[in-house]
Amino acid sequence: MKRFDTRQITLAAMVAALYAVLSYFGNIFGLTYGAVQCRFAEALCVLPFLFPATAPGLFVGCIITNLMSTVGPLDIVLGSLATLLAALWTAKMPNRFLAPLPPVICNGVIVGGMIAWYEVGFGPGFWTAFAFNGVSVAVGELLACYVLGSILLSVLPRVRYLQTMMPAGRIPAARS
Repeated sequence: MKRFDTRQITLAAMVAALYAVLSYFGNIFGLTYGAVQCRFAEALCVLPFLFPATAPGLFVGCIITNLMSTVGPLDIVLGSLATLLAALWTAKMPNRFLAPLPPVICNGVIVGGMIAWYEVGFGPGFWTAFAFNGVSVAVGELLACYVLGSILLSVLPRVRYLQTMMPAGRIPAARS
């Protein structure tokens, strides 16, 4: 098991806090929970591509956020696991253009299915509800991860201090 140093633990804790704050801020506009959602905080799900140590922070931040979910314990468990799975998968992506894809897929499938089950159960209409909710959640993830997350993936590697925490293949080449 890989051991985290103090900077990595601090970074993960800061990401957890930022995820929760951004989610609660988005809730003011009704964007954080429900079938139609666009969590601004989901843009942070691209961070494990640059900083693998942020994956546990995203998981904890999502747990804290989901404590206020309208779906209750189901969202606390499944929604948070979807974020953890997406974060771990994002850390393994080969390039920055694919890095936002895992959160879109994981949340579209897992959260979309969870919301469909919550709305209609596994009876008639489940697959219709699943299709609607899966697409709806995935579109919100696309906006958060591919628009806002791509900005993070472009800007953060240029910060010299942060480059010391990035895996070797993720550090941009020096400009002359």
